[in-house]
Amino acid sequence: MTVKQPQMMTIRQVAKTGILSEHALRIMLKAGKLPAIYVGNKALINYDKLCEQLSALEADTSAKTVQGWC
Repeated sequence: MTVKQPQMMTIRQVAKTGILSEHALRIMLKAGKLPAIYVGNKALINYDKLCEQLSALEADTSAKTVQGWC
C-alpha cells in the first residue's frame, strides 16, 4: 500500500498554473477556504485538494444552473 504525497505549492506557484489569480488565492487563504498549512510565515497549499474543491464547486454551480432553467 502506497500513500501519495500531496503536492504542496506556494500561492505564487499555484497562481502561475492559471487556476486563480494570486490576489484571489490570498483572499481565500485569509478567509480560511484553502487547503493550506503554514511553515513559518509561508503558506503551502495542497494543490490536489484545491483542484478537487474547485471541481466540486464547478459541479455544484452547473447543477444549480441546470435546475434553475427547468
